[in-house]
Amino acid sequence: MSKWLLSAAAATLLMVAPAAADKLKIATEGAAPPFSTVTADGKLAGFDVDIANALCAQMKIECEIVAQDWDGMIPALKAGKFDAIIASMTITEERKKQVAFTNKYYATPLALAGLKDTAVTGTEPAALDGKTLGAQGSTMQATYAQDVYAKAGAEVKLYPTHEDAVADLVNGRLDAIITDKFVLVDWVKNGSGKDCCKLIGDIKGTEAEIGIAIRQGEDALRERFNAAIDAIVADGNYKKVQAKYFDFDIY
Repeated sequence: MSKWLLSAAAATLLMVAPAAADKLKIATEGAAPPFSTVTADGKLAGFDVDIANALCAQMKIECEIVAQDWDGMIPALKAGKFDAIIASMTITEERKKQVAFTNKYYATPLALAGLKDTAVTGTEPAALDGKTLGAQGSTMQATYAQDVYAKAGAEVKLYPTHEDAVADLVNGRLDAIITDKFVLVDWVKNGSGKDCCKLIGDIKGTEAEIGIAIRQGEDALRERFNAAIDAIVADGNYKKVQAKYFDFDIY
C-alpha cells in the first residue's frame, strides 16, 4: 500500500510540476515612469513591464505582474509573495547579501534635475553645498546622496517614492533631485517636468547595472532569465521595447 501511495504521489508531482514551473509572479513598482507606472485604467505599464513580458514570452512562461511599494520589495520577495523583481533595481554588493541578481538588462548613470531657474549649476559635490537635495529612500541614489552630497554640505531629504520627491521639487521645497538619468530625461522631455524643470547633468562615475532580483539559491531561474535576456537582445525584441521609451541605447 505504501509503495502504491508513493507511486501515486510521484505521478501527481509529475503532472503538476510543469504547470507550477511555467507560471511566475513578477513585481514592479508602478511609480517610476518611464520604467513603471499605473495607467488611468489601473494597469501597470512601462519599460520594466514590457521587458518582463518579453522575457516571459521568450521563456514561454505565464507571468502575472504585480505592483509593490519600493521599500517592501526585497522583504516581500524573500517572503515568497512573488518570484522576481523587475523594477530598475541596481545590482549592489549590499543587496547581493539578501537576493540574487541576473545579468544586467540595462545600465544607467545617476543624474540631477532641478527647476529651470535652479541655483545648482553642476553635479559636483561642491555645487550642492548649502542646497537641499531630494531622493527616493532605500535606493542607490539615496545612498550616494548621503555619502557624497551630504558630506559636502547638502541637506538630503528622502521620500517613499520618486514622485514624492518630484512634487517637492516642483513646489520649491528642493533645489534638486537625484535619480537614474533615464527617468529624469523622460520626465523633462515628455512628462510633467518639461515646463518647469531641466536636467542639470550626469554624475560622473555612477553608471550602474540594473538586474532582475530573485531569491538566493534559485540558480535555475536566474540562468533561465539570463538566457532570455541574451535571446531578446540578439533577436531584436529588446530594441523594439527600448525604442518605445528611448531614442538612445540603454543596454
